Amino acid sequence: MIVNWYRNLFSKVISLIDYNNKKKIYVFFKNKIQNKLITVVDIGAHRGETIDFFLENFKIKKILAFEPNLSLFKYLNNKKKKFDKKVILLNFGVGLKKSTKILNIMADSSSSTINAINRKSDYYKRKMKFLSIFFFSKKLLTKKQKISVNNLSYFIKKNNFKNIDILKIDAEGYEYNILKGINNLDFKKIRFIYFEHHYDLMIKKGYKFSQINEFLNKKNFFKKYKLRMKFRKSFEYIYENSR
Repeated sequence: MIVNWYRNLFSKVISLIDYNNKKKIYVFFKNKIQNKLITVVDIGAHRGETIDFFLENFKIKKILAFEPNLSLFKYLNNKKKKFDKKVILLNFGVGLKKSTKILNIMADSSSSTINAINRKSDYYKRKMKFLSIFFFSKKLLTKKQKISVNNLSYFIKKNNFKNIDILKIDAEGYEYNILKGINNLDFKKIRFIYFEHHYDLMIKKGYKFSQINEFLNKKNFFKKYKLRMKFRKSFEYIYENSR
Protein backbone atom coordinates (compact mmCIF):
# COMPACT_ATOMS: atom_id res chain seq x y z
CA MET A 1 0.00 0.00 0.00
CA ILE A 2 2.82 2.42 0.90
CA VAL A 3 4.60 1.64 -2.38
CA ASN A 4 1.41 2.35 -4.35
CA TRP A 5 0.98 5.63 -2.46
CA TYR A 6 4.50 6.68 -3.45
CA ARG A 7 3.91 5.61 -7.03
CA ASN A 8 0.77 7.72 -7.21
CA LEU A 9 2.67 10.62 -5.68
CA PHE A 10 5.40 10.18 -8.28
CA SER A 11 2.82 10.27 -11.10
CA LYS A 12 1.28 13.44 -9.68
CA VAL A 13 4.71 15.11 -9.39
CA ILE A 14 5.48 14.28 -13.03
CA SER A 15 2.07 15.60 -14.10
CA LEU A 16 2.74 18.89 -12.31
CA ILE A 17 6.19 19.13 -13.89
CA ASP A 18 4.68 18.54 -17.33
CA TYR A 19 1.77 20.95 -16.80
CA ASN A 20 3.49 23.94 -18.45
CA ASN A 21 4.54 21.76 -21.36
CA LYS A 22 0.95 20.64 -21.85
CA LYS A 23 -0.20 24.26 -21.85
CA LYS A 24 2.24 25.03 -24.68
CA ILE A 25 1.11 21.98 -26.65
CA TYR A 26 -2.51 23.03 -26.09
CA VAL A 27 -1.83 26.52 -27.48
CA PHE A 28 -0.10 25.09 -30.55
CA PHE A 29 -2.91 22.68 -31.44
CA LYS A 30 -5.68 25.14 -30.51
CA ASN A 31 -4.27 27.72 -32.92
CA LYS A 32 -4.04 25.11 -35.66
CA ILE A 33 -7.25 23.15 -35.08
CA GLN A 34 -9.48 25.75 -33.38
CA ASN A 35 -12.98 24.28 -32.89
CA LYS A 36 -12.78 21.51 -35.46
CA LEU A 37 -14.02 18.01 -34.59
CA ILE A 38 -10.86 15.86 -34.51
CA THR A 39 -9.69 12.24 -34.62
CA VAL A 40 -6.70 11.28 -32.45
CA VAL A 41 -4.55 8.14 -32.38
CA ASP A 42 -2.69 7.69 -29.08
CA ILE A 43 0.15 5.14 -29.18
CA GLY A 44 1.40 4.61 -25.65
CA ALA A 45 -1.72 5.62 -23.72
CA HIS A 46 -0.16 4.80 -20.32
CA ARG A 47 -2.65 5.98 -17.66
CA GLY A 48 -4.76 8.01 -20.07
CA GLU A 49 -2.96 11.33 -19.67
CA THR A 50 -3.16 12.19 -23.37
CA ILE A 51 -6.74 10.94 -23.63
CA ASP A 52 -7.74 13.21 -20.74
CA PHE A 53 -5.87 16.14 -22.27
CA PHE A 54 -7.67 15.93 -25.62
CA LEU A 55 -11.11 15.13 -24.17
CA GLU A 56 -10.89 18.12 -21.83
CA ASN A 57 -9.61 20.63 -24.37
CA PHE A 58 -10.84 19.68 -27.85
CA LYS A 59 -13.93 18.52 -29.69
CA ILE A 60 -13.35 14.82 -30.26
CA LYS A 61 -14.79 12.64 -32.97
CA LYS A 62 -12.78 9.54 -32.05
CA ILE A 63 -9.69 8.54 -30.04
CA LEU A 64 -7.98 5.23 -30.82
CA ALA A 65 -5.66 4.45 -27.89
CA PHE A 66 -3.03 1.69 -27.65
CA GLU A 67 -1.50 0.36 -24.42
CA PRO A 68 0.36 -2.98 -24.56
CA ASN A 69 1.18 -3.12 -20.82
CA LEU A 70 -1.59 -5.37 -19.47
CA SER A 71 -1.72 -3.86 -15.98
CA LEU A 72 -1.98 -0.33 -17.43
CA PHE A 73 -4.60 -1.50 -19.93
CA LYS A 74 -6.68 -2.89 -17.03
CA TYR A 75 -6.29 0.46 -15.28
CA LEU A 76 -7.56 2.24 -18.41
CA ASN A 77 -10.50 -0.15 -18.68
CA ASN A 78 -11.45 0.61 -15.08
CA LYS A 79 -11.19 4.28 -15.93
CA LYS A 80 -13.34 3.80 -19.02
CA LYS A 81 -16.47 5.11 -17.31
CA LYS A 82 -14.76 8.49 -17.09
CA PHE A 83 -13.87 8.38 -20.78
CA ASP A 84 -16.25 9.28 -23.54
CA LYS A 85 -17.72 6.48 -25.69
CA LYS A 86 -15.63 8.00 -28.47
CA VAL A 87 -12.51 6.38 -26.96
CA ILE A 88 -11.47 2.95 -28.28
CA LEU A 89 -8.92 1.12 -26.08
CA LEU A 90 -6.68 -1.59 -27.56
CA ASN A 91 -4.28 -3.87 -25.68
CA PHE A 92 -1.78 -4.02 -28.55
CA GLY A 93 1.66 -2.76 -29.38
CA VAL A 94 2.25 -0.87 -32.63
CA GLY A 95 5.35 -1.45 -34.75
CA LEU A 96 6.74 -2.33 -38.13
CA LYS A 97 4.68 -5.45 -38.83
CA LYS A 98 2.55 -8.18 -37.27
CA SER A 99 4.67 -9.94 -34.66
CA THR A 100 5.09 -10.92 -31.03
CA LYS A 101 7.46 -8.86 -28.91
CA ILE A 102 8.68 -8.78 -25.33
CA LEU A 103 7.82 -5.64 -23.36
CA ASN A 104 10.34 -4.72 -20.66
CA ILE A 105 8.16 -3.42 -17.85
CA MET A 106 9.85 -0.89 -15.56
CA ALA A 107 9.16 0.08 -11.96
CA ASP A 108 8.41 3.50 -13.44
CA SER A 109 5.78 2.26 -15.90
CA SER A 110 6.18 5.27 -18.21
CA SER A 111 9.68 3.97 -19.09
CA SER A 112 8.54 0.49 -20.18
CA THR A 113 9.94 -0.37 -23.61
CA ILE A 114 10.27 -3.06 -26.26
CA ASN A 115 13.91 -2.08 -26.66
CA ALA A 116 16.84 -3.48 -24.69
CA ILE A 117 18.11 -1.53 -21.66
CA ASN A 118 21.68 -0.25 -21.32
CA ARG A 119 22.41 -0.78 -17.63
CA LYS A 120 25.82 0.86 -17.96
CA SER A 121 24.44 4.25 -18.98
CA ASP A 122 24.71 7.18 -16.57
CA TYR A 123 21.01 7.92 -17.03
CA TYR A 124 20.12 4.37 -15.96
CA LYS A 125 22.22 4.74 -12.79
CA ARG A 126 20.64 8.10 -11.92
CA LYS A 127 17.17 6.71 -12.51
CA MET A 128 17.93 3.78 -10.18
CA LYS A 129 18.74 6.21 -7.36
CA PHE A 130 15.53 8.11 -8.06
CA LEU A 131 13.43 4.95 -8.05
CA SER A 132 14.87 3.82 -4.74
CA ILE A 133 13.32 6.95 -3.20
CA PHE A 134 9.87 6.84 -4.82
CA PHE A 135 9.39 3.10 -5.40
CA PHE A 136 11.57 1.44 -2.76
CA SER A 137 12.86 -0.59 -5.68
CA LYS A 138 16.36 -1.85 -6.36
CA LYS A 139 15.28 -3.00 -9.81
CA LEU A 140 14.37 -0.76 -12.72
CA LEU A 141 13.28 -3.68 -14.90
CA THR A 142 10.62 -5.51 -12.87
CA LYS A 143 9.26 -8.08 -15.36
CA LYS A 144 8.80 -9.01 -19.00
CA GLN A 145 5.49 -9.42 -20.85
CA LYS A 146 4.79 -10.99 -24.22
CA ILE A 147 2.72 -8.61 -26.37
CA SER A 148 0.99 -8.71 -29.75
CA VAL A 149 2.14 -6.08 -32.25
CA ASN A 150 0.87 -4.93 -35.63
CA ASN A 151 1.50 -1.89 -37.82
CA LEU A 152 -0.67 1.20 -37.58
CA SER A 153 -1.96 0.83 -41.14
CA TYR A 154 -3.60 -2.46 -40.12
CA PHE A 155 -5.55 -0.68 -37.36
CA ILE A 156 -6.40 2.30 -39.57
CA LYS A 157 -7.98 -0.07 -42.09
CA LYS A 158 -9.71 -2.17 -39.43
CA ASN A 159 -11.31 0.93 -37.85
CA ASN A 160 -12.06 2.53 -41.22
CA PHE A 161 -10.29 5.81 -40.40
CA LYS A 162 -10.50 8.27 -43.30
CA ASN A 163 -8.30 10.83 -41.60
CA ILE A 164 -6.23 11.32 -38.43
CA ASP A 165 -5.81 14.86 -37.18
CA ILE A 166 -3.21 14.01 -34.54
CA LEU A 167 -1.03 10.91 -34.27
CA LYS A 168 0.63 10.93 -30.85
CA ILE A 169 3.49 8.47 -30.21
CA ASP A 170 5.21 7.87 -26.87
CA ALA A 171 6.80 4.45 -27.18
CA GLU A 172 10.11 4.81 -25.32
CA GLY A 173 12.50 4.52 -28.22
CA TYR A 174 10.25 2.55 -30.59
CA GLU A 175 8.90 5.59 -32.48
CA TYR A 176 10.90 5.04 -35.65
CA ASN A 177 9.64 1.46 -36.02
CA ILE A 178 6.06 2.65 -35.60
CA LEU A 179 6.48 5.33 -38.26
CA LYS A 180 8.06 2.88 -40.72
CA GLY A 181 5.02 0.62 -40.31
CA ILE A 182 2.67 3.24 -41.80
CA ASN A 183 2.04 2.89 -45.54
CA ASN A 184 2.21 5.86 -47.93
CA LEU A 185 -1.56 6.06 -48.38
CA ASP A 186 -2.13 6.30 -44.64
CA PHE A 187 0.56 8.95 -44.18
CA LYS A 188 -1.59 11.16 -46.42
CA LYS A 189 -4.47 10.78 -43.95
CA ILE A 190 -2.43 12.22 -41.05
CA ARG A 191 -2.18 15.97 -40.38
CA PHE A 192 0.08 16.14 -37.29
CA ILE A 193 2.56 13.69 -35.75
CA TYR A 194 3.27 14.49 -32.11
CA PHE A 195 5.99 12.34 -30.55
CA GLU A 196 8.66 12.10 -27.88
CA HIS A 197 12.31 11.32 -28.61
CA HIS A 198 14.89 10.26 -26.01
CA TYR A 199 18.49 11.41 -26.24
CA ASP A 200 19.70 9.44 -23.22
CA LEU A 201 21.58 6.17 -23.70
CA MET A 202 19.47 4.06 -21.31
CA ILE A 203 17.32 2.69 -24.13
CA LYS A 204 19.06 0.94 -27.02
CA LYS A 205 17.03 2.44 -29.85
CA GLY A 206 19.27 1.58 -32.79
CA TYR A 207 18.55 4.86 -34.59
CA LYS A 208 19.17 8.61 -34.28
CA PHE A 209 16.75 11.52 -34.36
CA SER A 210 18.21 12.62 -37.72
CA GLN A 211 16.87 9.38 -39.24
CA ILE A 212 13.33 10.14 -38.04
CA ASN A 213 13.60 13.70 -39.30
CA GLU A 214 14.82 12.60 -42.73
CA PHE A 215 12.18 9.87 -42.94
CA LEU A 216 9.33 12.27 -42.10
CA ASN A 217 10.62 14.93 -44.49
CA LYS A 218 10.46 12.37 -47.30
CA LYS A 219 6.82 11.77 -46.36
CA ASN A 220 6.23 15.56 -46.60
CA PHE A 221 6.08 16.09 -42.82
CA PHE A 222 8.13 18.97 -41.42
CA LYS A 223 9.02 20.03 -37.90
CA LYS A 224 6.80 22.78 -36.51
CA TYR A 225 7.41 22.55 -32.78
CA LYS A 226 10.11 21.37 -30.36
CA LEU A 227 9.87 21.32 -26.57
CA ARG A 228 12.33 19.98 -24.00
CA MET A 229 10.92 17.76 -21.24
CA LYS A 230 12.03 18.97 -17.80
CA PHE A 231 14.46 16.78 -15.82
CA ARG A 232 14.68 14.28 -18.70
CA LYS A 233 16.91 13.86 -21.71
CA SER A 234 14.00 13.95 -24.11
CA PHE A 235 12.11 16.37 -26.36
CA GLU A 236 8.58 16.51 -27.70
CA TYR A 237 8.20 17.26 -31.40
CA ILE A 238 5.27 18.12 -33.63
CA TYR A 239 5.51 17.57 -37.39
CA GLU A 240 2.86 18.79 -39.81
CA ASN A 241 1.85 17.32 -43.16
CA SER A 242 2.75 19.87 -45.83
CA ARG A 243 0.35 18.45 -48.42
